[in-house]
Amino acid sequence: MLAFILRRLLQAVVVMLTVAFIAFTLFQYVGDPVTNLLGQDATPEQRRQLRTDLGLDRPFPVQFAAFVGNAVQGEFGLSLRQGRKVASLIAERLPATLELAVIAAAIALLAGIPMGVYAALRRGSPLSQAMMMFSLIGVSLPTFLIGILLILVFAVILKVLPSFGRGELVALGPWSTGLLTVDGWKHLILPAVTLAIFQLALIMRLVRAEMLEVLRTDYIKFARARGLPDRVVHFGHALKNTLVPVITITGLQLGSLIAFAIITETVFQWPGMGLLFIQAVQFADIPVMAAYLCLIALIFVLINLAVDLLYFAVDPRLRLSAGTGGH
Repeated sequence: MLAFILRRLLQAVVVMLTVAFIAFTLFQYVGDPVTNLLGQDATPEQRRQLRTDLGLDRPFPVQFAAFVGNAVQGEFGLSLRQGRKVASLIAERLPATLELAVIAAAIALLAGIPMGVYAALRRGSPLSQAMMMFSLIGVSLPTFLIGILLILVFAVILKVLPSFGRGELVALGPWSTGLLTVDGWKHLILPAVTLAIFQLALIMRLVRAEMLEVLRTDYIKFARARGLPDRVVHFGHALKNTLVPVITITGLQLGSLIAFAIITETVFQWPGMGLLFIQAVQFADIPVMAAYLCLIALIFVLINLAVDLLYFAVDPRLRLSAGTGGH
């Protein structure tokens, strides 16, 4: 287990350095922050002075080395757009994105798994067919269109839910949350459902496919032959083995929810990291963009490590393989 963890940590370091290098290289060609800060009427002397103050006149390897060294300490420099520390900007926006992603993941899991099980056990029933049609729509429609449709129905026509913002917040030390207020929940519902629909449809289809596959296996046929009731066969044996591959997909999807919340946050003007990134792209705010991509890469790496460890714990075949040296 220790060797397994060390290998994963070494891989994580390589991945993070690669992402940091690619991000920093790409963003050298995204606009000119000096022009954005000073405007078109600035003199050449002002441009040179600001470029020197920002460290943009140094060689690329020196800039990248400084970026990596500061990032290890949790420092990503100053935002070129707001003139504030990037770390503080991300710390302000992180609670909103994490709350949105966690609630969306909970909706996707709590609805997707039961719907997938039902669609597998009641194949051909009208409700099962309706669920499959919903899942097809869920994976086909773009997220921004789902968000706009929900805003049209629930905010414009029915006027029961707000269409933008985060609502009333409660401060818990450095963390701000809307989960402790009714207004916060009202503002959270539409963006969370918008973000969850694709993941819900994906999990439902995956659970259904895995469940049907497991129900065809010999040990399920043997369990039926022993006279075990359907409830025990379906939920005590089939579902438990169905969820093993679902763990991996679900873990990766949680990372995707955080990374790809950009569109949802833009549609609903949700003050999270995704909206911060979009604003940074528009302004060519290189420190914010690089910090955001590195943070997303770190989240994916940590989630992958957690999923690998969980998979290692629940699948005895992996432990046996590791114990025998892979033979």
